[in-house]
Amino acid sequence: MGVLLKPALLYYYTRRMAASCRFLSSSFASSFHSQTTASTFFPLSAPLSFPLITRRRIRFSLSNRNLAQNFVCPRAFMSTEAFQETKSSKAYGSEQIQVLEGLDPVRKRPGMYIGSTGLRGLHHLVYEILDNAIDEAQAGFATKVDIILLADNSVSITDNGRGIPTDLHPVTKKSSLETVLTVLHAGGKFGGSSSGYSVSGGLHGVGLSVVNALSEALEVTVWRDGKEFSQKYSRGKPVTSLIYHELPTGFKHRMGTQIRFWPDREVFTNAIQFDYNTIAGRVRELAFLNPEVTITLKKEDTDSEKSQYNEYCYAGGLVEYVKWLNADKKPLHDVFGFRIESDGITIDAALQWCSDVYSDTMLGYANSIRTIDGGTHIDGMKASLTRTLNNLGKKSKIIKEKDISLSGEHVREGLTCVISVKVPNPEFEGQTKTRLGNPEVRKVVDQSVQESLTEYLELHPDVLDSILSKALTALKAALAAKRARELVRQKTVLKSSSLPGKLADCSSTNPEESEIFIVEGDSAGGSAKQGRDRRFQAILPLRGKILNIERKDEAAMYKNEEIQNLILGLGLGVKGEDFKKEALRYHKIIILTDADVDGAHIRTLLLTFFFRYQKALFDEGCIYVGVPPFYKVDRGKKTYYCYDDSELKKLQSSFPPNASYNIQRFKGLGEMMPVQLWETTLNPETRLLKQLKVEDAAEANVVFSSLMGTRVDIRKELIKNSANMVSLDQLDI
Repeated sequence: MGVLLKPALLYYYTRRMAASCRFLSSSFASSFHSQTTASTFFPLSAPLSFPLITRRRIRFSLSNRNLAQNFVCPRAFMSTEAFQETKSSKAYGSEQIQVLEGLDPVRKRPGMYIGSTGLRGLHHLVYEILDNAIDEAQAGFATKVDIILLADNSVSITDNGRGIPTDLHPVTKKSSLETVLTVLHAGGKFGGSSSGYSVSGGLHGVGLSVVNALSEALEVTVWRDGKEFSQKYSRGKPVTSLIYHELPTGFKHRMGTQIRFWPDREVFTNAIQFDYNTIAGRVRELAFLNPEVTITLKKEDTDSEKSQYNEYCYAGGLVEYVKWLNADKKPLHDVFGFRIESDGITIDAALQWCSDVYSDTMLGYANSIRTIDGGTHIDGMKASLTRTLNNLGKKSKIIKEKDISLSGEHVREGLTCVISVKVPNPEFEGQTKTRLGNPEVRKVVDQSVQESLTEYLELHPDVLDSILSKALTALKAALAAKRARELVRQKTVLKSSSLPGKLADCSSTNPEESEIFIVEGDSAGGSAKQGRDRRFQAILPLRGKILNIERKDEAAMYKNEEIQNLILGLGLGVKGEDFKKEALRYHKIIILTDADVDGAHIRTLLLTFFFRYQKALFDEGCIYVGVPPFYKVDRGKKTYYCYDDSELKKLQSSFPPNASYNIQRFKGLGEMMPVQLWETTLNPETRLLKQLKVEDAAEANVVFSSLMGTRVDIRKELIKNSANMVSLDQLDI
């Protein structure tokens, strides 16, 4: 009992957490075998988003925990008319050149503006309005933002800022309010003397107008100049004129803006349903970044017991953010934070090293926008950290060898760092703003970090000793890992091939069309090798459970035979080096484990390895999870595959009362015949795959360290708090 309980709870925790995880975007696409029913349950760990990937483009919507049955034609993604050869498609003249006016470009190509027409894009609408409210706070005018997810699937966002201007605009000859709601690239955030904001996350003047264009209804209310203004819109066009009335005497000083919108069901492919936890993750992040703002989030429900409410306000700012990130770790020192303004740029940062962590977490923000792909502020932070600690180490004689210098990877081992910069004229890459490009920011960040960190560490020599001691240990581990890697290379030179012996490779040499299945054990590997398509499918069986690298250093990791096989088989580089996709041997890495406790544990260990060793695999969309069926039901000459108990019951209820059928429960992939494995799990036309992507690196980091780290008390508390998500009758103990 004691041995089985821990993986069982881990399995069911990770299995259930996907439904309510605060940072998932659950955009699903599915293709089913003609004999497979539509409702499917997917056990997966939480910190990743997972759109289902198949070769048939049939999509269905997801309603929080349960998969809905309403299939939707994917016209928003691909227009079939483009492939129908007609007379008009052969002709190409001036009449074929379309000019889109107003907000038509947004409705024609919504993905260009919000990323997708799935749940991710749906939540992006909320973030666009929320970011506008935060810009008011960054400008020093708003102190409170209220977000309400209403029962009719509309969203209301209210701030107490200055309110959108309502006077006549000199260029459009319409009110300024109607101008920013109906005209692309109209806004007050373009910088310069005519700008309404010295610092903002908005740059292009398209956010509010995009939300308006993609909403079947939108209501705007503005309080300013002692009046209340209001107007209604539908799909980007005003349906009422701008009206106003005088505020009562006691409310004359009220200021602010309220936007309420109903997303357009003609645009979004999933059911219109906002996830409270997903939005809460973004709200909490903004509250950390803007300590002067109080943000409330409320979800209304027809059932009052299901209503949710939280208030977010962190006076400590980024220092509290790092404390939250490191709540389950063993810190070497108190969080060090600083705030510096230089050349019009504000740098706010907080750092802390932990003794029980062998990777680093660096989160960068520019004008409260998360820069997922880094940028000049992250580059400046990394360069300054490495140089400063090397200089202080040699100055204090802790680093004695003249020819030894700590690399950035060694210095940052165990570091959790959050850096937020406020830049008057930020240069982002594209509308999604995933990378900051301002070259002047790097210099300012570099100098600021060096000055602040040097002053702090000289005043706290014990902290410097602890950090350098960990960095030197990391250096020794790296040297040991290098010897281990060289030993592996020496061994493979003696073989005819440098690939692992158990790897059954595919004949294709094109990584883009090649895929590899990582399976559990020789039994499952044997069935998979016989059932696969050898042209483009490779199989790599693992012997048991791989090393939990969350608790081990690099030296131990590289000595592990199964991890060696993974690195060699996939063509991965050395940990810490820049990711090179061209060196990857397969662009689809599919984890395929049994649908039981041990299978879930192995899958979690593999995900931990990929997340900590080479997170870029998730960013590039290379990591997938295969979904094997639980049951096979034979009735006459027909065969059905069911993916959970509820699906089995639904299938049984569809049979006549006196029907005769046989049910087979698959306990593992090794029990399945090669033909069955091909039909259900390997065949690209009928299988179910989940593509895993990291949407919130901070939350993913917390989940991995909590589930797989050394702090048992944190994991126990996490499982205890999630006990209500587990059905006791399903516990496999």
